[in-house]
Amino acid sequence: MHRLQFITHSTPRYDYLTGAELALQGGCRWIQLRMKDATKEQIIPVAQKVKELCKHYGAKFIIDDHVELVTSVGADGVHLGKNDMPVVEARKILGNGKIIGATANTLEDVISGFRSGADYIGCGPFRFTRTKQNLSPIIGLDGYRSIMQEARSMGVTIPIVAIGGIGKDDVPDILQTGIDGIALSGSVLNAADPIREMQEIVDILSGAQ
Repeated sequence: MHRLQFITHSTPRYDYLTGAELALQGGCRWIQLRMKDATKEQIIPVAQKVKELCKHYGAKFIIDDHVELVTSVGADGVHLGKNDMPVVEARKILGNGKIIGATANTLEDVISGFRSGADYIGCGPFRFTRTKQNLSPIIGLDGYRSIMQEARSMGVTIPIVAIGGIGKDDVPDILQTGIDGIALSGSVLNAADPIREMQEIVDILSGAQ
C-alpha cells in the first residue's frame, strides 16, 4: 500500500493527463483517475494514457467509480464513493486480483467498508475542498485521531488514507493521528512547481516512517 495517493483534477493550467504526469514525476506512485462529470467515452482515452504513464513509472493506477472500465482499460483497481456501486458487488465483478477502495466520512463508514471487503479506505474530508461537490462534514485532526483509535480497537486492519483539502504543511500533523496515508489533488496542482511540491511531500512521508 502506497502512503501517498494523487487524485486527478482538471485546472486552468493542467488537464487530467498532465496533472497525473506531474505527480508521477514528483515521485508519487499511486494515481487515481477521477473525471467526475465526464462520460465513459471521454474517460477511456485518458485512462489508457494514464495507464501507460503509470506502467512507465511503476505506479498503481486506480479508476474512480467506473468498475466496468477497470478490466477493459487494464487498471489496478477502482475507488468507490458512497453513492457508487457497493464494494461487495464490485468484488464479484473484479475478483480478488484488483484493488477496491471505499470512501468514508465516519467511523461507521470505515467499519462498513472494511467488512464489505475494501482493500483501503479514503477517509475525509480533512477540511473544505473545492475539488469535490456535495461535501460531507469536515473531519479535522481530532476526527482522524478518534476514527483511527476506534477503528483499530474494533479490528479494522486495512489502510486508512486521509483526503480532502490537504496541503503539504498539513501532512506531519495528519500522520500524528495514526492515519496510514495521504491523498492529494488541488494542493499539488495549484503549487508554483507541482513536481517539486510532490517531491517535498514524498520526502516528508519517507522521513515519517
